[in-house]
Amino acid sequence: MTSAKTMRGSNARTLGGLVLTIVVALAAGCASKPELIAPRVHVAPYNTVHGDALWAVAPLRNESGTSLVDELAVSDEIVSAIAQVRGIRCLPLNRTIAAMRALELTSLDTPDDLKRLAIELGVDGLVVGSVTAYDPYDPPTLGLALALYSRPGRLDTRATEPLDVRRLEYQPTDYQYFVNSSFDDAPASVISEIVDARGHDVQMRIQEYATGRTDAHSPLGWRRYRASMVLYTKFVAWHAVGRLVEHEWLRLARGPRLAGKPSR
Repeated sequence: MTSAKTMRGSNARTLGGLVLTIVVALAAGCASKPELIAPRVHVAPYNTVHGDALWAVAPLRNESGTSLVDELAVSDEIVSAIAQVRGIRCLPLNRTIAAMRALELTSLDTPDDLKRLAIELGVDGLVVGSVTAYDPYDPPTLGLALALYSRPGRLDTRATEPLDVRRLEYQPTDYQYFVNSSFDDAPASVISEIVDARGHDVQMRIQEYATGRTDAHSPLGWRRYRASMVLYTKFVAWHAVGRLVEHEWLRLARGPRLAGKPSR
């Protein structure tokens, strides 16, 4: 009898310990469940009462000095980044390339080329640009120059005149022109940046971008966007498009200028 009671007591303690272990494991699992955080997104400054603005992206030029660049892949990431902006839709890159082929345009070399493409696509804004730097090795570097050409009216409620093709005359890397030009003669917004992952400011931006887009408890965490050039390109595209949107906020906040008064 004593032996049977001892065995029953031992089994009870074992069963109780097992139940306690399961309860602790479940509690630990619930406690370690990562909190969901919404990633930061860019917001366009346009009036969307009648719908989002429509942009398109022309295939970027490769001005980086290296043949390692896949210009179409980088262009596609720009399209993806624009599509994530609240208030803007963006045509797929294939749609833009198809329109260029229909117009027999192998590249956009003249103001008339840009205007014809924008009209063919029926877009409010056309983004053109180039890859200015490219180093896929850790820490990676990617440089982008982007210019937004827009039709007056949809992206600028102050404008009533028809599209001035002189605004489409210069490439986004002709920096001297932009410095010396008045605001009305330049593309709507222009940005040019070389994003080097060695900089602490860039790493802080990567952390901001990764928040809500990756598992903070994964082995690499936000550093995965430095370890892969594909992921780093996604980040730089998001950052560059964000800068372009910021320029649009500033452009529309300036308000109309007095006639004949150059901008400063």
